[in-house]
Amino acid sequence: MTNPKKLMRGIFVALALVAAPLAGVSGTFIGVDAAQAQQQRLISAVLFEGNSGFSDAQLLAMVNVAEQGSFTEAGLAADAESIRQAYVGKGYMGVTVTPRVEQSENGRARITFVVNEGQRTGIAAINFTGNNSIGSGTLKSIIRTHETSLLSWLFRDDTYSEDLLTVDRGLIELYYMNHGYPDAQVTSAVGEYDASRNAYFVNFTISEGERYKFGQIGVETSIPGLNPDAMTGAIRTGKGGTYSLADLQKSQEDLAFEATAQGYAFADVRPRIDRDVANSTFNITYLVDEGARIYVERINITGNTKTRDAVIRRELDFGEGDPFNRSMVQRGKSRIEGLGFFKTVSFDMQAGSAPDKVIINITVDEQSTGDYGLTAGFDSNSGLLGEVSVTERNFLGRGQYVRAALSASESGNSIDFSFTEPRFMGLRVSAGFDVYHRVVGEKESNIYGTTATGGQLRFGAPITTDLNGSIFVGLEQKVLKDEEAPFSAVFDPTDPDYKDTYNKAWVGYSLVYNTLDDSKHPTEGIYATFTQQYMGWDYNLLKTEAKARYFMPLLSDWNVIGSVKGQAGYITALDGGSVSPLEAFRSSGSLVRGFQSGGMGPKYGASNELLGYTGYVAASAEIEFPIPVLPETYGVRGAVWADAALIDGNGSSFIPKADSIDENFKSSVGASIIWDSPFGPLRGDFAYVLNKATDDKTQVFSLTLQQLL
Repeated sequence: MTNPKKLMRGIFVALALVAAPLAGVSGTFIGVDAAQAQQQRLISAVLFEGNSGFSDAQLLAMVNVAEQGSFTEAGLAADAESIRQAYVGKGYMGVTVTPRVEQSENGRARITFVVNEGQRTGIAAINFTGNNSIGSGTLKSIIRTHETSLLSWLFRDDTYSEDLLTVDRGLIELYYMNHGYPDAQVTSAVGEYDASRNAYFVNFTISEGERYKFGQIGVETSIPGLNPDAMTGAIRTGKGGTYSLADLQKSQEDLAFEATAQGYAFADVRPRIDRDVANSTFNITYLVDEGARIYVERINITGNTKTRDAVIRRELDFGEGDPFNRSMVQRGKSRIEGLGFFKTVSFDMQAGSAPDKVIINITVDEQSTGDYGLTAGFDSNSGLLGEVSVTERNFLGRGQYVRAALSASESGNSIDFSFTEPRFMGLRVSAGFDVYHRVVGEKESNIYGTTATGGQLRFGAPITTDLNGSIFVGLEQKVLKDEEAPFSAVFDPTDPDYKDTYNKAWVGYSLVYNTLDDSKHPTEGIYATFTQQYMGWDYNLLKTEAKARYFMPLLSDWNVIGSVKGQAGYITALDGGSVSPLEAFRSSGSLVRGFQSGGMGPKYGASNELLGYTGYVAASAEIEFPIPVLPETYGVRGAVWADAALIDGNGSSFIPKADSIDENFKSSVGASIIWDSPFGPLRGDFAYVLNKATDDKTQVFSLTLQQLL
């Protein structure tokens, strides 16, 4: 006879097996344990509470429960731990994540992960041991790990990471190797968490080794017909200079390029390094030999979803079928990185279909190249100002530069548009145009206002590695406005030569010489420009300007940088007449600091109407240094400087001679605060004027954008 208890148990098992698929419960049942049957339940929604460090979408991608459609207690716990670990990686050491399960109306479960973020964990201090030659402030400025500062809430740059410490070790060692210490090592990099302060203390221990300089430098070659003397100009490692791995590698690359230019595409350059321990020098001999005859079979490019292949390929000085040269490959990699379109650029070489062929694989990781900004600020020359701008450095993935801007200030407003094609017709020639409409209102320094509308075409091309040239041609119409006064003293409507509209056409050229090590934060090198243009139509003028600035490390170990600047300009009327005040030079903060914009130079009449000047020679010296009480991560530095200039010429078309000027020599000294702000490099200059004319207008403080020249 059948046991009634076994019969009932069998019925319950059958019912459970039938009901499970009907209810949509996933999983396998072993037996009919009711508790086990309830372990997996269907989900109606996955929600998050208390999260600000990550968005809901980001957290949803971290949990598996959202994809499974059902959950278990163990699965919820694992997802909560995944979220917690993500927060810890972002600097929230005290975070807790608690899953909450609520029954919904349809019988399914609503899952809510309740996040208690707590306070972000910062970095209280970064300490260095063993850095006897290079200051801690300098080292802090080159690493990726940053101390918690007043701006950390905005930039979130004070997160502790073991991976970041590994990167920092390499950066410190590379910095030492580029500043005379080839044997420098970071022997340890440790972060210690202090729960009482909810912050890390990071400690780097450094073994510097001896400091070396370059000794004898030479070039030897085994290639018949190759002239080694003609290649010495490409060497950046001069005798007596501080040892630098970067200069050594750059010289190797440039020498290979020079050999290729002489017709030896397979030339291979290897530096032979002889260490002189007694004199702490490295004697370098660059060996230029015939390399293996290998050809590029194929170039593969991946990772560029926006940027076109042609934009990347055109930065290479070789293509499929050309000779393979490692130095040329490295130069191509540097050029692609210099585009600024990619976070990372990697080159990988693999064997081709034959022993003398190689395949080059280029992998890039794209980054944003567009800037859309609304900015507001204050400039001592223009007062309150604001700008709305749209900039795209890789327009439509073609590598083209486009910028449109609308700006307004107390002195006027302007509309500007620029376009640049960096490789016109596939050549290493840039082409572009600029158009603008600018209104300058009447004010104390401008008795008359102007409205100017114009534009220009420009073409540029490299002449040498460090020298670039450009030509430009343009048109402009400028209309005078004088609403508050009956007439301008200079532009008198009763004068037979008076005009209220001036048309100008110009053509000119410009040369730019640049050997700076860093265009944004230079520490050594020269940046120089020479520009000359002819202005015709209503004018007959020739304008010439030359400017140069030389940067040098004064105390490189402490990041103290010195610079000297010289500039000169001259404008003359080719028909022997005078120069219109509309085109004459007018003073600016880049000439002699401490003077108001348009505050120095010849003036006319009781109204002190500015005439401008037709020639100037100026010089400036500056020392820039970190501020000891502020972390370098703030991007704030100090500077002391001295300016001097000699100006001449009254600049008037209608007045034969300006009122007497009792002092054409201008000079000033001062100190500055320079901030590499999120809105651009700003500098505040405190000036004391030493020499000025009686009618010159001075100012103690000015706030301007930082400029090279």
